[in-house]
Amino acid sequence: MQSVKVVVVGSGVVGLSTAVCIAENLPHCSVTVISERFSPDTTSDGAAGILFASQFPDIPLERQCRWFKESFDHLLAIAQSSECGEAGVILSSGCQVFKEGPAERPFWADYVLGFCILSEREMKRFPDHKFGQAFTTVKCECITYLPWLEKRFRNAGGELQHGKVSDLQHLAETYDVIVNCSGLGARSLVGDAKMYPIRGQILKFHAPWVKNFIRDGDGHTYIYPGVNSVTLGGTRQAGDWRLDVDTGDREGILERCFRMDPALHGGQVVGEWVGLRPGRESPRVEVERLKTAEGREVPLVHNYGHGGWGVTLAWGTALDALGLVRQSLQQHPPMARL
Repeated sequence: MQSVKVVVVGSGVVGLSTAVCIAENLPHCSVTVISERFSPDTTSDGAAGILFASQFPDIPLERQCRWFKESFDHLLAIAQSSECGEAGVILSSGCQVFKEGPAERPFWADYVLGFCILSEREMKRFPDHKFGQAFTTVKCECITYLPWLEKRFRNAGGELQHGKVSDLQHLAETYDVIVNCSGLGARSLVGDAKMYPIRGQILKFHAPWVKNFIRDGDGHTYIYPGVNSVTLGGTRQAGDWRLDVDTGDREGILERCFRMDPALHGGQVVGEWVGLRPGRESPRVEVERLKTAEGREVPLVHNYGHGGWGVTLAWGTALDALGLVRQSLQQHPPMARL
């Protein structure tokens, strides 16, 4: 079969995961990633990268379960391999606590390790909360994971290319398949008005004696120990495009985290980061077709809009995108470019 030219737009954790899946599983495809920014300058680089999820309203639960399980199993295998250090993927144990008890067991509970409900004695540690869950999951630090994915992608024959993509129609003149992993950029690139920023501000904190994560179920306070520092957060400010560090947010994060875990006292802030999560009510993972001026039809596979769950779902949605690319090529083999 002749080489099929595939382009992936976007180099965050979703884009690189998708590119790796295509390059490794479709050897007749030559895959190029085009992005304005690569690691360490992507939104994914600031992600805490700890795996669990919230439920999306417009995606069948079975599909969400598959996305989570495939992503978790992929990263768990890395965490248990000799490559875990280079990739920055580790096991992490801790708890999530709630001011009110959640109504039902989360859909991802059967896929993480050792999920259980905290006892009344264990909850005495959190006087502001009434209910808690303990489990072991995976933490994926994108500042090392993305370069590791880039290396894996190149080993599969992929090419990385710096550039700003503002017109997918123009790409359709050169490539046989376009995969749109542009995140928040999809708002302008494909005119998706459902996309919106969710501003996140976090602190990097030196407290190596803190080993276990704690997260408030409301998503606004979390303590995630990592390889070299503890991530303290955070903010979830929908519709906020500010990229500057806000001193009020910083003080609020420290106050809430210190109250939740007094063991943080004695540590120090070693870094701050602000990023815009690609907010959408539900991720968009589907295919449509672009028609070029020459009459060719080019598959356009979308994989974006993961909100704060990009690391958590990236590999699962990448496998879905791979399936859509494969199906499109089988149903509509590429027409010759003039």
